[in-house]
Amino acid sequence: MSKIETKHLEDELSKLKMLEGRTPFSSDEDLARAFTTLAPFDSGGIFTGSYSGEGAWERHTAGDELVHILSGSAELTILTEEDEQLIHLTSGMVLVIPKGLWHRFRSSDGVTLITATPHPTEHSTTEDPRE
Repeated sequence: MSKIETKHLEDELSKLKMLEGRTPFSSDEDLARAFTTLAPFDSGGIFTGSYSGEGAWERHTAGDELVHILSGSAELTILTEEDEQLIHLTSGMVLVIPKGLWHRFRSSDGVTLITATPHPTEHSTTEDPRE
């Protein structure tokens, strides 16, 4: 029988340290202080994090990713086969990123988010990972 656990989101968020100036090359140590896994979910997990700056390109080939902006704001760039979409996200917004699309978040003033992210996750630091 699986053990079912609960976590209080505010308690988990209070343990995080805002990662200011995140880059695609931020250290695993810095990322570990700014992000946490809330629970396993399907093939991946439920994650939360708090940062400003920009992450690397990423994509999830096993499924869609659900994103909920808890506070702050971010720009999400999604690369489709045809073009690049820029989406402005603010506190309270929810979005589903379709399976397999390269995407990255940028936040100049800081964002706290929660995601349901499938694994595996691929990362890229190239200018355009579609090439």
